[in-house]
Order: sequence, then C-alpha cells, then structure tokens
Amino acid sequence: MGKNSRYSHVVVLGCGRSGTSIFGELFEDIPGYSYYSEPSFDEFLQLDFSNPVAAKVPKESDKHVSSPGLSFPLEKLLTVVPKPMKVYWQVRHPLDTVASLTVGISKNWGHHPKPPDWQDWLNRPLIERCAHHWDYINRVGYQQVKDIAEVCYFEDMVGDPKAFAQRIYLDIGGSANNTNILQNWASRVQDRNNDKFIEARTSREYSRPDHIKKVGRWRENLNKEQVAMAIPIVEETAKLFGYDLSEI
Repeated sequence: MGKNSRYSHVVVLGCGRSGTSIFGELFEDIPGYSYYSEPSFDEFLQLDFSNPVAAKVPKESDKHVSSPGLSFPLEKLLTVVPKPMKVYWQVRHPLDTVASLTVGISKNWGHHPKPPDWQDWLNRPLIERCAHHWDYINRVGYQQVKDIAEVCYFEDMVGDPKAFAQRIYLDIGGSANNTNILQNWASRVQDRNNDKFIEARTSREYSRPDHIKKVGRWRENLNKEQVAMAIPIVEETAKLFGYDLSEI
C-alpha cells in the first residue's frame, strides 16, 4: 500500500443529513489520503487502492444491484477494497435528521438510497416521508454492515469535534504524536453557526438558516403535530442506537 500503509481504507456510511459529509471531509486533512464524496460505485471500483482511500456513501450504479438499505453491493465492495479497512456508520437523532431531511426529500426524494416503497409514501405528509427515510436507512442499511461497522454519533462529533477526530485518527492507524493535523477540521465543526463554522460542500444545498443549534434543532423546526407523526415511524429503530423518544 505504499508509504502510507499504516492507514486503513475508510468508508463512511449513514443516512443523509447525519453528518456523513463533514465526517468524510476529515480525511481531506490527513496527508496521504485520497478522499471521494459520493462517487458512483463504478467510479469507486476504479479507484487506486495502493494508497489510503476514504469514501463517503458511494452512489448507485445501473450495473450493480445494491444491497438492501445501501446504495451499492456490499459483498462487491468488500471484495474490491484491500484490508485494512474501516467502515463507519454515522447516525444522528432521528428528529433532528427528519428536520434536516425536509429540503432534500421534498425534491423528488433527493436522498439516496431511496426506500423501495418510496413512491407509496409520496402522498403522505413530508415529515412522515423523512421519518420513513431515516428509519429505512438506519434499520435496513445498518443491518447489512452492523458486524463490520463502528457506529459514530453526530452528537459526539459536534459536541467535542477534537476528541472525535482524534479517536477516528488513532483508529485508522494515525499517530498520537501527530494529531495537530486535525485542528483545522475540528475548528470548523460547530453545534452553532458562527464565524468558524464551515458547512460541508455537499451539504450546502440542503442547509437552511432556520435553527440556532444543530443538536436539538427539531425543537426549533418541528411542531407537536409533526413530532407526533414522526415518532411512531422511527422509535423502534431509534432504540437500537440509544435514542429514547418515549418521553418526548
């Protein structure tokens, strides 16, 4: 794998609007990595894995049948990517994600992979569509990779970005003596919009200045009726990740 062989290849997965984009951009700040945001799976298969590669959520390809809940065939990916490899599953509180998904889902279900029954939900309220998307990806998609993926939480990432970055860096084979390279990324990851915050490039079209905080934004964006719509759809899957919605 060349001079940077100590690093693992990385695949960042998860539901849209859960922080996968900004998580992925962490690898742009680590010398030696080639980072790809949502490459088509055809493009992914052609990548040069002789040096470390990090990719966020490869997109569907007409040439390949995707695994349920994922946008690519998992077995094919595992065959192509050499070891060592790390798979991270990024998850975010379902109500915060639902609030953030509304922009993309309202545009012909603009997040991928779409649930196979997505067209059956088009006449349902937007909040229910967003909740169904979160549930499908985090229930069916995660089930495919749960034995090989480490779950990472959006709340941990924005709550203490430096600690989050250091943990990931050490996990992929980085040196504890070289974590200063993570400071630029850690500085731009904020729970509140401010002068330091820099939105991930692929997230900008979905971002709206309609909330102050990212953790708990649902309290600013969703009314009681919308919350009541979403909870029955997501609550069982939410429990799998430690989110208790019973007292909301």
